[in-house]
Amino acid sequence: MAKKVVATLQKGEGRTYSKVIKMVKSPKTGAYIFDEKIIHNDDVKDYLAKK
Repeated sequence: MAKKVVATLQKGEGRTYSKVIKMVKSPKTGAYIFDEKIIHNDDVKDYLAKK
């Protein structure tokens, strides 16, 4: 599945988007979970700055 995402991001408009993986602590269990999103390159810094 990851191969398809990477392949589509390499062509045309896809280059303006990035896949961002953020590690977040779960409030219920205290364990860390990974939040994955595909967002526009201009919004990457704002997304990573949020808690």
